[in-house]
Amino acid sequence: MKWVAKLALVFGLLGAPSLASDVALLRNGFSIRHERREIIGPVTRLYLGADRAGYVDVPTDEIDSFEKDLSAPTGETPHNAQAMNDVINAVSSRHHLDPDLINSVIHAESGFNPRAVSPKGAQGLMQLMPQTASKLGVGNAFDPSANVEGGTRYLRELLERYNFDLIKALAAYNAGPQRVEQYHGVPPYYETQAYVARIIRDFNRKKLAERKATALRAANSQKTPARHVATVKQAALPDAAQPASR
Repeated sequence: MKWVAKLALVFGLLGAPSLASDVALLRNGFSIRHERREIIGPVTRLYLGADRAGYVDVPTDEIDSFEKDLSAPTGETPHNAQAMNDVINAVSSRHHLDPDLINSVIHAESGFNPRAVSPKGAQGLMQLMPQTASKLGVGNAFDPSANVEGGTRYLRELLERYNFDLIKALAAYNAGPQRVEQYHGVPPYYETQAYVARIIRDFNRKKLAERKATALRAANSQKTPARHVATVKQAALPDAAQPASR
């Protein structure tokens, strides 16, 4: 019965904050991954990471239910980690993108689960929709190498389309180029804004750690050629209006 489901939802919302990754399923069919949540007045605040710095406020009555995020089992090492790193490094080099960026995208998209399938049907590590995979020549979206190749090539195409504005490219990867062009930037959707912020934050954290490590071993290390990396242009995210997802 509907009233039973709603009652269960209310008790779930009022309970202790979630400590494991969950997915908030919205009434319009979209979803938002988050680490923990709490109710603040008429909204439910979804925290996107372990800290409280990144969050999205969603009207509580727009949330239908919560489910455990099964895209990446807790504590499980990503599928053949070394082989995956080799694939990402090779594909990133081929398309002249920083492998840390591709790692951040994969982490946000699937949690490194090559069998992940979204509620909308996106598949594999970089969550390619079937029609996108077909256009990119990816015959099996669940094959890690083929998926990363197709997803990286698609991201490169989007970067070129938006003059290497990484924020716009990521927004287009999540919500579609037509939405980015419609709103002249990141569309005002909860999930798209959270998605872009999550990847930028993770990517910047990787770069900061990399710079610190380089500084520590600078005296004894040999300099390596600089990689051609897509430039992140600073841009303010617009106010959220409604969620969107693939």
